[in-house]
Amino acid sequence: MNYSKILIISGILLLALTGLSFTEPETAPPKIYIANINNYVINPIVKDYISEAIKTSEAENAQCLIIQLDTPGGLLESTREIVKSIVNSKIPVVVYVYPQGSRAASAGVFITLSAHVAVMTNSTHIGAAHPVGLVSYKSKEKSDENVMKDKILNDTIAWITTIAKNRNRNASWAKRAVEESESITAKQAVKQKVVDFIARDLDDLLVKLNGKKININSKDIILNTKNANIINLELTPSQKLLNIIIHPQIAYILMLLGFLGLLFEITHPGVGFPGIAGLICLTLAFYAFNVIPINYAGLALIILGLILFIAEALTPTFGLLTLGGLTCMVLGSLMLVKSPFGAMRISLKVILPFVISIAGITIFLLGTILKTHVKKIKTGKEGLIGQTATAIGSFKNKGKIFVHGEIWQAKNISKTKINKNDNVTIQEVKGLTLYVKKERET
Repeated sequence: MNYSKILIISGILLLALTGLSFTEPETAPPKIYIANINNYVINPIVKDYISEAIKTSEAENAQCLIIQLDTPGGLLESTREIVKSIVNSKIPVVVYVYPQGSRAASAGVFITLSAHVAVMTNSTHIGAAHPVGLVSYKSKEKSDENVMKDKILNDTIAWITTIAKNRNRNASWAKRAVEESESITAKQAVKQKVVDFIARDLDDLLVKLNGKKININSKDIILNTKNANIINLELTPSQKLLNIIIHPQIAYILMLLGFLGLLFEITHPGVGFPGIAGLICLTLAFYAFNVIPINYAGLALIILGLILFIAEALTPTFGLLTLGGLTCMVLGSLMLVKSPFGAMRISLKVILPFVISIAGITIFLLGTILKTHVKKIKTGKEGLIGQTATAIGSFKNKGKIFVHGEIWQAKNISKTKINKNDNVTIQEVKGLTLYVKKERET
């Protein structure tokens, strides 16, 4: 046999068997994750959501994480944690103020400025980042409270200025957004170098991001967003539930429902369910109040209003205490949440129906209980006292009487003899003997 032919055939077979190794493997499309803050208040739940989204994107070696932002603002501490997660992210984070009509207000300003790439769509705005509850004071005399507010304001200005400079954005405008609550449109934001550019929609954003160079930890990363696999990250069911609970209006309703549940349990002992439901509602409400910036003067007024409703039911004052209770509850409800943003305040449309309902239900329940306690007993032995009976026969000391269709043993406590068919009044019940007195006796 010709060994050269054998070698040639063996080589061909070897090449056929290993031919796949010479073909280039298909590369997987780049991944881009999207986190959606759709009109959410920035709170601990949203903070955890963004933090987990960044960790997931890093673990999957995604090209970037896009945060679609629409927020009226939120809590300063939660905002700090979100900014910290973005600044320390190992992958590019793009904040996109979207869709049209959205805003990056208050906390949203800090989050947008901290992004590696900040983008807005048309008909959106950004600004008004003054810390909640702080007011500018020009008085020469400064109390400890005013000094503390100045410290918080100065700290916030320093923080937002540092964020803007770190991302090569307009630090002067960032300072005005905090100090003067300045707000600007998307076009103004691009012109003043607050954000990088305007993108019409998500497709337009991906086109403009493709090939963009971003420096992270002194390392340049070139974004490849062409034909990317878009993956939306949603809030978990537990996060969605907690995010609903800590909404100021929901927390307010839970507090009032909790009070009603406990009130019903107290006035109707032995039921069980209203009391348990009331405790659950109050627990959830106070969990939310631990997160929401609460004005304790407002909470005190609400409690005072409830006390006045109870007092009105127990000691009727022809509506005076009810009027005071309504006033306290309405004012307390309006003052309850310390926030300049409508999305975080409790709406008057929610307050008035609930306050009036609470007043009516409280007075009705306690009034019914009070009437029951003062109402004369008409059943049992106690119900016989004061009733009129008829003597069956004549007797001076002991005899028998007829009352409520029954014959009872009776003892005469009158000074005179009781004759047959005389009407007697039952004065006392002892065992099976009724102590009676002849009617019209002086």
